[in-house]
Formats: sequence, C-alpha cells, structure tokens
Amino acid sequence: MGKIRFGVIGMSEGNGHPYSWSAIFNGFNKEAMANCPFPGIPEYLNKRSFPEDFLTEQGCVTHIYTQDFDLSKEIALASNIAHIVSSPEDMICEVDAILLATDDGENHYKMAKPFIEAGLPIYIDKPFAISIGDALRIYEIEKYPKQIFTCSALRFANELILTSEEREALGSIIHVEASVPKKWDTYAIHVIEPIVSQLPLRGKLLDVKSIKKNGFHHSLIEWENTAAYIKTTGSYKSPISFTYHGKNNTSVNKVFVDSFSCFKNALNLFTTIINRNEDLFIDQSETLEIIEIIDKGRK
Repeated sequence: MGKIRFGVIGMSEGNGHPYSWSAIFNGFNKEAMANCPFPGIPEYLNKRSFPEDFLTEQGCVTHIYTQDFDLSKEIALASNIAHIVSSPEDMICEVDAILLATDDGENHYKMAKPFIEAGLPIYIDKPFAISIGDALRIYEIEKYPKQIFTCSALRFANELILTSEEREALGSIIHVEASVPKKWDTYAIHVIEPIVSQLPLRGKLLDVKSIKKNGFHHSLIEWENTAAYIKTTGSYKSPISFTYHGKNNTSVNKVFVDSFSCFKNALNLFTTIINRNEDLFIDQSETLEIIEIIDKGRK
C-alpha cells in the first residue's frame, strides 16, 4: 500500500493519544503543541529530531474526529492534521486505516463498528474491551482475519523487555510484581500485557483475585506455572515498574521511561501489518486472555 493515510478518533478523559500518535506520523507545530493539556507529550516530542525520529515515511494522519470540534481544531493544529470532520463516518472513504485513540473500552464496539464494517484496518487503543463479552462482539464483526489490531504499546517498550542474559540469570520466572498509576480498567493493561507477552510458558490462566481499598486496586493473577501481583495506585503517583522473580533466587527490576519509542514501535508495527506482513500480528487468544484478566480483576 505504501504511505498510509490515517484517520484518528478520540478523545477520552485523561488520554492524550490523539495528540501524540498523530504527531509521531506528522511531526508537530511546536507553538501549538506547547498548549497540549498533557505536558509530558510536548516534553518528549521536543527531545526528538524531525523527520528522522518520526514515522513520516510510513504514514500520515490526514483526518481527525473528536466529540468536541474545538478540541479537534486544537489537536489538528498541534499535530499537523489537514482535515477535521464533524462525524467520524465522514472519513471512511478518505483514509486507508483508523486509529481509535480512546481508552474507554466500554465504548469501543460502538465507535469501531462503522469502520470495521467498511473494511478498514483499525488500531483500537488499550484496553480493547473491559469484558470478554464486549471483546467477542467486536471480533465477531471483523470483515477479514487480522483487520483489528490492539495492544498496550508498553508491550513494545524496549526498556521493559527481559534480555537473554536476564532470563538466564532468573531461570524459570515464578512470580512478578508490578505497579501502575491510575485506574484498573484503563491502566492495569499496561503491566498485564508486558507480563503476558514475555511469559510464554506461564500456562493456563487459573484465577484472578482482587482487593480494592482506599483508591488502590490489588490483584493476584494465577497461571499454572507462575503468578503476578499487580497494584494500580489510583490518584497516587507511581512509576510503571516490574520485578521479576526467578527460580534461581534472583530478581530483575524494570521501569518504564520512554513513551515516544513504545508508541512509535506499536504504530510502526500496525503500518507493517497493513502492508501485509501479518506474521507479526498479536495472537487473538493472547488479547482475549488479557481482557479476561481485566474483566475478572474488576469484580
């Protein structure tokens, strides 16, 4: 397909992806981006060199829709988006693929449906859904295999990936502890997905037990061969961090630091898949397992 024309759809509370994802393709207007309500975004964008650090060769975000036209204008100015539409369906015949950049998983079926039915490839932001039922509803309307791409971009954060040396030092991974700020529904996936993607020998998911207290959400996840304790800290600030414990009585700590690179890696993978390198696609069963953990952990 070559250079891909994207339409971006947003916005949900506390999520600045329409700004950042669009800028990773288009570059950005430094003056306008300085007014972005998510100060971390201009901070990390300003540390990069344009165009060499961006995805301008792979694609361009040409259209935007948000629920607020004035906000759409602000994002379009900041992220160099040429066209603002007042109805999301207006972009269907104008773009090659969709970036659904909201993290309100309970609304993803309704928002994604027109584009899936139109046959457009679509990247649905995390969490894909917050219940297995909703996830299956979305997959049921797929027009062709691998039309829908979804993930937490932290899956592709280089600083979180265990090296071969670390794996050798750990031996079999028997327990993982992880912490992430904000809410379980929207942010727990940022630690669940990196864990699941790195533990292919975890075995079958057996149980998820949760305790909610004073704004914190604690969950113990049990697989056949390992377990994980995950804590979301609500309004209390917390780094996104992991500790892997191995059978060799050793531990490895990982801390997330680079938003730009993991977003870029995920978006680059989506463009590669659109151009028919489908071998890189994330297995649907793995996505459903992650959603099952989120779903069970909510109860």
